[in-house]
Amino acid sequence: MSQTSVKRTVLSTSIAAVLGTLPMGTVLAQDDMDMLEEVVVTGIRASLDRAMDIKRDASGVVDAISAEDIGKFPDTNLAESLQRITGVSIDRQNNEGSRVTVRGFGPDYNMVTLNGRQMPTANQNATSASSSRSFDFANLAAESVAGVEVYKTGKASLITGGIGSVINIKTARPFQLDGMHSSIGVKAVADQTNRRGDDVTPELSGIYSNTFADDTIGVALSASYQERDSALDSGNVSSGWNTLRVGENDPLSASYPVQAGDLMSTPQNFLYRTDDIERERINGQLTLQWRPVDSLTATVDYTYAELDVEVRRQELSAWFGGGFNTQGGSTLFTGDEADGVVTPSVLVATDCCDVGLGVGSWGTVNETNSAGMNLKWDATDKLSLTLDYHNSEAEARNKDARGSDNIVTATGFTRTVTSVDFRQDMPVMSVEMEDGELTASDIISTGTSHRNSYMKSEVEQLQLSGSYDFDASFVKSVDFGVATTEINNRTAFSLNQGGNWGGVGYTDIGGGWNAGAGDGDDNFEDSAFDFRPLGSAFDSVDSGGVYGQYVVVDYDQFSGDLARFYEENSNGEGAGGNVFTHCDPGTLCINPEYSVDNRMTEEQSSAYVQANMEWALGSMLAQLSVGVRYEETDITASTLLPNYTDGVWRTPNELLLLSDGGVFRTGEGAYENLLPNVDFRINLTEDLVLRASYSETISRPSYANLQGAAVPDSSQARTFDNSTATGGNPDLDPFESKNIDLSAEWYYAEGSYISIGYYAKDVENFIGTSLDAEILFPDILNPATGPRYDEAAGAASADNFGQDVRDYYVAQGWIDGTTGELLGDTSSYDPLVYTIRVPVNEKEASIDGFEFAIQHMFWDSGFGGIANLTTVDGDIGYDNTLIGENQFALLGLSDSANLVFFYDKNGLQARLAYNWRDDFLSGTGQGNGQLEPAYTEAYGQLDVSVSYDITENLNVFVEGINIAEEDIRVHGRSENSLLFYGEQEARYALGARYSF
Repeated sequence: MSQTSVKRTVLSTSIAAVLGTLPMGTVLAQDDMDMLEEVVVTGIRASLDRAMDIKRDASGVVDAISAEDIGKFPDTNLAESLQRITGVSIDRQNNEGSRVTVRGFGPDYNMVTLNGRQMPTANQNATSASSSRSFDFANLAAESVAGVEVYKTGKASLITGGIGSVINIKTARPFQLDGMHSSIGVKAVADQTNRRGDDVTPELSGIYSNTFADDTIGVALSASYQERDSALDSGNVSSGWNTLRVGENDPLSASYPVQAGDLMSTPQNFLYRTDDIERERINGQLTLQWRPVDSLTATVDYTYAELDVEVRRQELSAWFGGGFNTQGGSTLFTGDEADGVVTPSVLVATDCCDVGLGVGSWGTVNETNSAGMNLKWDATDKLSLTLDYHNSEAEARNKDARGSDNIVTATGFTRTVTSVDFRQDMPVMSVEMEDGELTASDIISTGTSHRNSYMKSEVEQLQLSGSYDFDASFVKSVDFGVATTEINNRTAFSLNQGGNWGGVGYTDIGGGWNAGAGDGDDNFEDSAFDFRPLGSAFDSVDSGGVYGQYVVVDYDQFSGDLARFYEENSNGEGAGGNVFTHCDPGTLCINPEYSVDNRMTEEQSSAYVQANMEWALGSMLAQLSVGVRYEETDITASTLLPNYTDGVWRTPNELLLLSDGGVFRTGEGAYENLLPNVDFRINLTEDLVLRASYSETISRPSYANLQGAAVPDSSQARTFDNSTATGGNPDLDPFESKNIDLSAEWYYAEGSYISIGYYAKDVENFIGTSLDAEILFPDILNPATGPRYDEAAGAASADNFGQDVRDYYVAQGWIDGTTGELLGDTSSYDPLVYTIRVPVNEKEASIDGFEFAIQHMFWDSGFGGIANLTTVDGDIGYDNTLIGENQFALLGLSDSANLVFFYDKNGLQARLAYNWRDDFLSGTGQGNGQLEPAYTEAYGQLDVSVSYDITENLNVFVEGINIAEEDIRVHGRSENSLLFYGEQEARYALGARYSF
């Protein structure tokens, strides 16, 4: 509802009464007064007015979003709403806002709080342990959110951790609402991508708030339930692109359209992927308030969020040689030169022989629990104190033994020629088979991988803050506070792999039961394979003239067949053996023992003080806030390492390390920071505001960089060279940013303003890499050291050095030639030395940019509009001309813009919103560890919503998300070198809300 009905006579009479122009003896009727008290502005305009007031009155640069009414946030996803704010852009997961980037700084550089409290975060990676601190907004429903504030400048009272911003989510409090308010919402959602689940899924939400006993007791309860069934279809070069520089007189010039000095790239693979996703989200919050006396308010609250996701995946893939064959062989293509890189526009590969039909099925749960208590005491009319405590936990885990991600590969070894047309947004792959098509009898299985990523974060925080007001003084108030925070974080990962990714067979037995010729022994049921046209899965792929089969593999049937195959044909664990002996019969499963396990305790202590001043400069009002925050951080990090106890020399260049379980090693670190902030604002007129701010802020390194010890990269060690390990450094300093903000804002009419701002951030302590030499396992000796090695090396030939040295050791009786066990006196050998890649603080970067925004209400017509633009420029970018170098670059830097038109009058609300983000560097590594860039291309999304108030209490609405059905595309060095293309479609919702 945009405005309740008000009789013009009542309104005019009331105004006259206020101005003192009523005739003597005129009295307003009580009914008229009651009607006057109901005059409230709600809806889109009210939400924008409240947000504008926050921006206008703030000290520093703050933007905000307010709920249109209780239980009605402007968007159903908080991230989708945040992207409307100037300078905020988002990452999308499955066509829904997930994480935010502010002024070019990505999710890990933004701190998210709930009612001023630091929220725990839990994330999962597909093939590794997560190290991210970022908060996923998909976990929280928007219905219970009253508002969101984005602090772009530092402030002494703000929790540290966000050099991009601090984002504070505010939920409803009964004493703030005053009286009884409630709302119930129902919604039917139709995701146009859905294939496997229900075409229409439900969303239910409700919020109730009331005060009792003369407003001394308050209770607020909110809950929401959402189901969403969707799908994501994509084309991928998941294993990356191989790049080389063409040399002088290079034979490649005769076979390809290249010349000396050119860069040339070819893809390692290509695959089509379909993900069917079923999601269930539950949110709830209970808030109790008690005000026994006017000066004391106690609040107790509990927040719960659960996100349950089930994924079914299908893949159709082909692996290429990846080389540059001067005779034409495996990579015939015609090339286009773009961005200084020659890449295939149409690749033709004669690699044989397999076509991969990967299938996966897994489920994950992300759960958050937060309990808190707050006491606010107005000790005097000048002094107020607030004590706040909360204990919160977030956990991301697998649902069952399938793990958090997996792949089981069905394979047919009858592929002859493969072509991929990269001239399309979604490349078109054509596969030729020996017999014209693939049949169920051709299909066997090769590799399997069951992964389990786990993360748990616990935050316990105690904050005491206060404010003292002065009368008739240059200093109007002083804010102060102290806080302690303890964060306990655990990230872990396990991997269970079986089979042979590059060939056939699983066990030590051998034979024709799983040979390249096909499933001759009928190990796998034909019913597990459903052959469909490729075009039935991908809207943008024309199946005519291309490989017409897309095989949908039944995970339960195929993995069950494979598990039984292992049980019947395995010689036990070991190379080629059964790694699934611990699974339930007839199933494949994860390894229950984590191979990666990092645990960290981060203790933070802080204190702050800020003085707020105000004075007149002629007719102008000036305000100045000067604050400083002191913070100490202590870190204790423990990392699980294999407990290597011995090494055996079985091959010339490598030692096989023998372990006895695992052992945790611990490292420590500490740092302290003094973070000043200065905010100045002056009202040149009542409507024209100028601001200038300086602040220093910090963000903390990722959990992986802070791990407690170095972990060997392999269970094998080098004999003649140092082995390698990847380390952590708990003693890293945080990223430190010096920030400058200048802005001008003109509030020229009711609900309307124009603003322009400039910002600059100079950041130190970005992470680089140092190479250190260290002995990780003192008891493990390297036999290729000392006088024995010198003697053997002197007798070895240069052409066969490694083998000759080992043979010499065998001949002298220094090692057992069969087992590789070291024999005799080993005191002359040196301990095994590792070359460790250790993260260190060594990089600096600067970014700056401009922010433009306009919000305009077209008189009393009900029409309005919003437009904003943010530019981002950084001094460190990625150099596409360098190959094989680990480059430091800021990810996520991109310009962004929003354009919103709306109508809000007479009970009708309509909004059309367009959000745009320019292309940006999203990664500096590709599949299989290539040091290659990834660029996410420019993206624009159009959303629409319309609602109507049938009665004062009943509202019906319709929403459309991504109605233009924009897709997502990511490429490498060249726009032709596609990495990912994701098909997206619209999502529509029809619903109703009833307020009472």
